[in-house]
Amino acid sequence: MEYDYTGFPPHTYEIRYAAPGNPALAAQARELLAGAGIESAANPNRGFDHGVFVPLGLMYPLTDMPIVMVSVQSGYDPAQHLALGRALAPLRDQGVLIVGSGLNYHNMRGFGLDSSTRDAELFTRYLNEAIALEYGHVRDEKLRNWQSAPRARLAHPREDHLMPLLVAAGAAGSDTGSVLFTDTVMKIPMTSYVFGELKD
Repeated sequence: MEYDYTGFPPHTYEIRYAAPGNPALAAQARELLAGAGIESAANPNRGFDHGVFVPLGLMYPLTDMPIVMVSVQSGYDPAQHLALGRALAPLRDQGVLIVGSGLNYHNMRGFGLDSSTRDAELFTRYLNEAIALEYGHVRDEKLRNWQSAPRARLAHPREDHLMPLLVAAGAAGSDTGSVLFTDTVMKIPMTSYVFGELKD
């Protein structure tokens, strides 16, 4: 486990998520990345961080689904993350679920403030419109230019929690995205998206 956060209640540092890995799938993913000219490195000792055990712990609490983590790139280049997703897209044909674990709004100082609700709403509206575009290349271009969205830097002072969405969008190809659900957390609308059709 990797508890990559600070200042949270003690029980959040005792969470255990014991899903297995899949070294063969990890190797295949690295081959796909290499084929697209994207360098990568394996780290078999890396534990599950909160981007894995929070959403997947809720989605798959039995911990019976093998998981391979892929890190975002440190430069946060939108085009690179879209390309990363496109490189991994063939895995979808094998039944691999590609999860972009992040947030549509991630300004820790803004949570709970009335003034931040509007910031989050305007930026999320931009994402909603981008995700729903009919043509994948048009959607990806709008996501690549996310900083031009209203209140973009107020929603994401640092874009580490936004880049996973771009990876998922890149992997989606021509599949149109849609809002899966929206909830409100500390006065902030939190939205999840899905590309293509969900299957059991």
